[in-house]
Amino acid sequence: MQTHLLCQQFNTRSLAKNSTDCLLNATICNGTSCVLPEDNFNETLSIILSTVLTIMLALVMFSMGCNVELQKFWSHIKRPWGIFVGFLCQFGIMPLTAFLLSLAFNVLPIQAVVVLIIGCCPGGTASNIIAYWVDGDMDLSISMTTCSTLLAMGMMPLCLFIYTTMWTDSDAIVLPYDSIGISLVALVIPVSFGVYVNHRWPSKAKIILKVGSIVGAILIVLIAVVGGILYRGSWIISPKLWIIGTIFPAAGYSLGFFLARVAGLPWHRCRTVSLETGMQNTQLCSTIVQLSFTPEQLELMFTFPLIYSIFQLLFALLILGGYRVYRRHRGKTKTDVEKTEEKDDSKPTSSQAKINGGFVSNETK
Repeated sequence: MQTHLLCQQFNTRSLAKNSTDCLLNATICNGTSCVLPEDNFNETLSIILSTVLTIMLALVMFSMGCNVELQKFWSHIKRPWGIFVGFLCQFGIMPLTAFLLSLAFNVLPIQAVVVLIIGCCPGGTASNIIAYWVDGDMDLSISMTTCSTLLAMGMMPLCLFIYTTMWTDSDAIVLPYDSIGISLVALVIPVSFGVYVNHRWPSKAKIILKVGSIVGAILIVLIAVVGGILYRGSWIISPKLWIIGTIFPAAGYSLGFFLARVAGLPWHRCRTVSLETGMQNTQLCSTIVQLSFTPEQLELMFTFPLIYSIFQLLFALLILGGYRVYRRHRGKTKTDVEKTEEKDDSKPTSSQAKINGGFVSNETK
C-alpha cells in the first residue's frame, strides 16, 4: 500500500514537472519536447509598424516638399545635368561596385545576387532628409529620388541581367513592380502637396519643414532599431557579408561625391549626389529577395539588406556630424557663399517676389 502511494506521488510529481516544462498553449507535450502553435506575433507587429512608419514617412516627405521651389525643381528637369550624374552613379557605379565586391570576397552565388540587388535598387527617401541637414540641394535630391525610382522599372532588370548571369538566371529574380510603383506614389504625392504649400504659404512651409526634418531624423533611427528587433533571430550570417555591408555604402558615398565633383557640380550638389548614391532603397531589396528565393536560401542572406541599411545610416550620420563640425569651426564657408550666389543668379529677387506674392526668402537678401 505504501509502495502504491509512493508511485502515485511520483507520477503526480512527474505530471506536474511536465506541465511546468511545457507551455499552456502547447498542442503536443512529451516531457520537455513540446509542439507549439504557429506564432504570428512578429508578422502582426511587422504589419502594424510598417503601416505606421509608412504614414510617418509620407508626412516627413510632405515636410521635405515644403523646401522645394517649383521653378528650381522644373529647371533640374529641363537641364538635367545633375540628375544625369546621379543616374550614372545610381545605375552605373553602384551595380559595378556590388559586382566587384562579390568577386573580391568570393561569396556564395546566392549571396552575390543579394549584394547585386542592393546595388541595382533606386535611391531611398532617407537621403532627402539627410540632404536637408547637410545643406544639400533639396530640389536636386527629390528630383533624383523620383527619377531613379521611375527609371528603376527598366534599369533594374537590365543591370541584373548584365551582372547576375554568372551566378544565376536573371529570370529567377522577381521584381515587384507594384512595390516600385507604390514607392513612387508615396514619394510624389506628399512632396507635391509640400511644394503647393510652399508656393501658397511660404511662412507656414518653413515651420512645417523644421518640424518634419526633426521627425524625419528620428524616423530614420527608429526604422533601423525596429528592423533590428524584428529580425534579431537572423543576425547569424557570413562574416564576408558583414564586411561587404560595411564597405559598400562607404564606397557609394565616396564614389558619388568624386564623380559629381569631376562633373563640375558645386559642393552642395556634390553632397546631394553622394547621399543619393550611397543610400539605397533597402526595403525594396528585402521585398525582392522574399519573392525570389526559398526559405533555405533566405537563411544565407536575408539579413544583408538590414546590415546595409544600418551602415548606410551610420556613415550618413558621420558625414552629417563632420559637416556640422566643419561649419561650426569655419563659420560661413566658401561653399555656402557659392550656394547663395547660385541661388541669386538663378532667381531674380523681383520676379520671385511677384511669384510668391511679395514674399522674398532670406537666402535672396
